[in-house]
Amino acid sequence: MRHTRFTAAAVAIAAVFMVTGCSTSAVDTTKTTAIQPAAGDVSASDLTEGKAQFRDANYGLAEQHFRKAVELKADNAEAWMGLAAAYDELGRFDFADRAYDQLLKVAGRKPQIVNNMGYSQLLRGNRKKARVLLLEAKAGMADATVVNANLALLNRG
Repeated sequence: MRHTRFTAAAVAIAAVFMVTGCSTSAVDTTKTTAIQPAAGDVSASDLTEGKAQFRDANYGLAEQHFRKAVELKADNAEAWMGLAAAYDELGRFDFADRAYDQLLKVAGRKPQIVNNMGYSQLLRGNRKKARVLLLEAKAGMADATVVNANLALLNRG
């Protein structure tokens, strides 16, 4: 009988260890070098780099960064604007039109966007369409300096 009690106690102790996983109080506190998830806008660095490349007239590199920015964050109006402008400068007007279409869906028909669309038409030689768009942009802008410069380019040609 004594042996039975000992066996029962041993089985009970074993069951407790099985339920608790035989864990000790030692918890692994090793620091890892895992990369933490990015906080905020993951497309921001590509947007910044795209702007820098555009300012330096590296339109191909600007296009790559703006494209990556919109792939990472499809509602980034500023990246769509940069992408469309980069395509304009590269003479890829078919892609520029698609980027402007997306930009209008994301941001609406704002005067700055319409100004860029007018400049795009100017680059293509579509003077009549450029004039209509630039005048529309001018009517909606408080400071029409940029639009006036584009209209001056249109009137020179």
